[in-house]
Amino acid sequence: MTVYRQSLAGTTFTFDGLVEVMAKATPPRSGDRLAGCAAESDAERAAAAWVLADLPLQTFLDEQVVPYEDDEVTRLICDAHDADAFGAVSHLTVGGLRDHLLTVAAESGSAETLRALAPGLTPEMVAATSKIMRNQDLIAVAKAAVVTSAFRTTIGLPGTMATRLQPNHPTDDPHGIAAATLDGLLMGSGDAVIGVNPATDSPSATADLLYLLDEIRQRFEIPVQSCVLSHVTTTVGLIEKGVPVDLVFQSIAGTEGANRSFGVTVPMLLEANEAGKSLHRGTVGDNVMYLETGQGSALSAGAHLGTGGKPVDQQTLETRGYGLARALDPLLVNTVVGFIGPEYLYDGKQIVRAGLEDHFCGKLLGLPMGVDVCYTNHAEADQDDMDTLLTLLGAAGAAFVIAVPGADDVMLGYQSLSFHDALYVRQVLGLKPAPEFEAWMHRLGMTDDAGRVLPVDASTSPLRALAAPA
Repeated sequence: MTVYRQSLAGTTFTFDGLVEVMAKATPPRSGDRLAGCAAESDAERAAAAWVLADLPLQTFLDEQVVPYEDDEVTRLICDAHDADAFGAVSHLTVGGLRDHLLTVAAESGSAETLRALAPGLTPEMVAATSKIMRNQDLIAVAKAAVVTSAFRTTIGLPGTMATRLQPNHPTDDPHGIAAATLDGLLMGSGDAVIGVNPATDSPSATADLLYLLDEIRQRFEIPVQSCVLSHVTTTVGLIEKGVPVDLVFQSIAGTEGANRSFGVTVPMLLEANEAGKSLHRGTVGDNVMYLETGQGSALSAGAHLGTGGKPVDQQTLETRGYGLARALDPLLVNTVVGFIGPEYLYDGKQIVRAGLEDHFCGKLLGLPMGVDVCYTNHAEADQDDMDTLLTLLGAAGAAFVIAVPGADDVMLGYQSLSFHDALYVRQVLGLKPAPEFEAWMHRLGMTDDAGRVLPVDASTSPLRALAAPA
């Protein structure tokens, strides 16, 4: 294990291996302090960032943050690495990669260049680079990267921002879910997915919700995909029984142990992907996986230790989860950025930074990356912070965000974005919904010729039957 040293302002700082350098160089966050791996001072953080910037990218192929022999996520990342794609940047340091990315982002053809580079980058390389970038750097490079996916709508096209319509209900009442779905559709939400977090993981309850959402989609000929966010094994079982499953959902993380806490393995996820694809329910594409992540999940599972038994910082572990997601060719990936609580991201500043990091890292690795712009009620954050992050993500080209009625998820008990918030960011930044969904809205008279969502009386809308489902 290499020991790194850096002198700064008359003090020499020592870092015992790559894991410690990565952790100490990370911008401040409460989760790393909880794990005992955060820098003790701004000077130590700056010294670690200096060391990190000078590390050759080859270091991340020679020295693993989580050992290859101990972790199936590491093995997946290493075995899938594209040496030919890496060749374009193999001579660079971490700081050199930052400069290269910013140069590429300012040039024409940047999307193609970044797309070709993605298979050559490991999550650890990307996480390291993000740690020495300012917020504007993260935004500029993410904006230049274009990643698309498709099922019944096309996600991630330039100039678009899709939304997940999240009509959760504390008791999975179909009338409540249908009413929230109507609310969202009338305000232009749902083009990424209509996705329900079920109150239980009962297969029969999950099937009932899937039938409800599929009936709504077919009755109104909505070009959208639905998903009930039950455990992957529940969904695969329902596929085998002929239940109308569009997307296969699963929460994932960046270590084998953290995924085990979710009850999943890499082979299980790969098999679920194939099961979803076998239904051939998509119309414009066949990406069927919906994956959620979040900084701090490995720490909360006690599965955050890396090489030498040292705690790995939460942002690096989060980005490793994107390495797993990449192997699953997903339709949607989103970080639920402030959901776990202030123990991991303490306040609005930390949440905003984490959201931009996660979006940048996921998109640079080739994922159709979205963000649940959210916080828990005991965090030092509010809706002004969410407005800021939403606007920055719109500028950065996020594929989608999540929206719930009134920004208040009454089932999960946290604050997110509202349908109105999605309209705001589209209007201010000139963004549009997914093209298939936008055409459907216009056909039903829900938008004007400029694409603006019109005020609609729900009692006279073509969707009014949603308010009283059978």
